[in-house]
Amino acid sequence: MSNNPVLSLVLHGHAPFVRHPEYEHPSQEQWFFESLCETYIPLLEVFDRLDRDMIPFRMGLTLSPTLCHMLTDELLIERFLNYTDRQINFGHEEMKRVSGNSELTALVKHHYDRLIAKKVFFTERCEGNILKGFDVYQKKGRLEILATAATHAFLPFYTDYPEAVQAQFEAAVHTYRSNFGKYPQGFWLPELGWKDEIDSWLRAYNFYYTIVESHALPFARPTAEKGNFFPAKTPLGTIIFGRDFYASRDMAEIMNDPSFRCNQRDQGFELPTECIPAFLGRKGSRIGTGYKYWAQGEDGSGTSVYEPAKAEEKARVKAGAFLDNIASNLKNTAGCMKEIPVSLCAFEADTFGRFWYEGPVFLETVFRKAADDGVVQVLSPAEYFCKLDTGSIQTLSPEFSSWGINGYAEAWLDSSNDWMYSHAMRALERMVELAERFPDNTGLKERALNQAAREILLALASDWPKMLSRQEGADYARGRIEGSLRNFTTIYEALGSNYISTEWLTQLERRHNIFPKINYRVFRRKK
Repeated sequence: MSNNPVLSLVLHGHAPFVRHPEYEHPSQEQWFFESLCETYIPLLEVFDRLDRDMIPFRMGLTLSPTLCHMLTDELLIERFLNYTDRQINFGHEEMKRVSGNSELTALVKHHYDRLIAKKVFFTERCEGNILKGFDVYQKKGRLEILATAATHAFLPFYTDYPEAVQAQFEAAVHTYRSNFGKYPQGFWLPELGWKDEIDSWLRAYNFYYTIVESHALPFARPTAEKGNFFPAKTPLGTIIFGRDFYASRDMAEIMNDPSFRCNQRDQGFELPTECIPAFLGRKGSRIGTGYKYWAQGEDGSGTSVYEPAKAEEKARVKAGAFLDNIASNLKNTAGCMKEIPVSLCAFEADTFGRFWYEGPVFLETVFRKAADDGVVQVLSPAEYFCKLDTGSIQTLSPEFSSWGINGYAEAWLDSSNDWMYSHAMRALERMVELAERFPDNTGLKERALNQAAREILLALASDWPKMLSRQEGADYARGRIEGSLRNFTTIYEALGSNYISTEWLTQLERRHNIFPKINYRVFRRKK
């Protein structure tokens, strides 16, 4: 490793498990379709261009177990391709509708051409499985894929229920090894939720490092002497990286440029329903088309026509300024310490594409400029800490923290969602009871017990209480929590009465088919 300071970029890829074979065009599945089309395909396209041009990029990427399952689910991939076909057909009709406006015609053609290119890329380059594409770059040493909890549960809430934490880790590791054929080094804490008790689980499953929110190290016990610009380690030896506060702050400002595309205005919500028959969901609800014609503007309302070339150039300029700021901060820090400082920039993957259309251009420019300037070296977290003198790393206990609103846990525990936890904890106790009572069952009972384990894991997902807190899709989130707990209770009572409906269980297995190799005994108590 050279003596230049280090930029380590980590993107967190996650999607809640949303799969509804019982419905045609459920609007919630579009969250996944948008992420695949606007985040993960463009990200792999960026990797291909950098690799083609021999740009030595390196970064970390989390791919959650729920996201991995959805990216390989035949039904969802078939529906994604069907959705893409509907978008392409819509674009063809839109070019006719706006033919009298040259500015809009060019913009429609921009979206239309990109959608065709992405479909070809996904079906031919990726052969319908984008995980294989990411795995290629991990094997090349360009990408480090981190693991995270099975259903992205907010782990600090469940440390008093070790069987629940054990199940989250066990299913996560199995999913990772099934997809990537190796054991992960890094573990992404869901929502960056840290609590001291989690450390023992990280060590038990041989994870070398994790990442915490910015304030976890300055408020640690004792305080981190080098702040977030150098890793620390826990009393049990887990390496702790602190997220770069300044980079996170700068990114929030960068994304608000008035030239960038306004994500709030989609033609699926603005045109008359007779113009969008293919984008009407259940009960006539509207679904986004992906065709968005307006720039954010000064107030974010989207009133001027979007100009892709202008926005992309602005993203490149801002990428250069972002990298310059990081280099300046690292240079100032390097003057105050003997070790090589690191800026660990951690963001949601959907920030770069789904939520910010110009994000992939920004990322590509950061890597290209870093390679050209040579002021900072770009490494994955594992590459960085593997080359360190571990004797210089301070031992401390990070502060309880998360990257949720205000930095602690209120996004997952407030008046909108507190009702769920008493039911979830009761169901967890019953799941442990079932695992202890039926240790060696086979056949139909084993299937039912395995499905009970899936339903518990799905109910614990951090996505649902966060949606309730934000009041975004709150009815759906509540229905998912109640539905999984109801399914679990049905199985629990059926096992108690020694009668299980094979038809009902089979339908549930087909609908909630995640973790096909799960073993309910993971909920047994440690002896």
